[in-house]
Amino acid sequence: QVQLVESGGGLVQAGGSLRLSCAASGRAFNTYAMGWFRQAPGKEREFVAAIASRRGTTYYADSVKGRFTISRDNAKNTVYLQMNSLKPEDTAVYHCADRSRDCSGSGCYTMSQVYDVWGRGTQVTVSS
Repeated sequence: QVQLVESGGGLVQAGGSLRLSCAASGRAFNTYAMGWFRQAPGKEREFVAAIASRRGTTYYADSVKGRFTISRDNAKNTVYLQMNSLKPEDTAVYHCADRSRDCSGSGCYTMSQVYDVWGRGTQVTVSS
């Protein structure tokens, strides 16, 4: 059973940067995709970014495109989310997720339902 552990969250001023890490353990890092989602208080969980494991293709929510970058280090079984130009509306608990099954069609990277393993999350707070 794979386990995901996020780290790197914290408190930062608007315009600042943070880098989140998601370390996977429990099996070989041989997944179809890894994603980052976030959930703010009183709001639904929303897609942030994802990376396809084989081709490395990346996907981003419009709200973070150009500011956030998802990457991976297969040797370390770790996925990263570099967050620049942070805004107060980026404040949320950020979760990484693993999709271990094949998927076809739209939504295979952006829909939370296709991911089957989740980390507990790391808090990101952006002050104005």
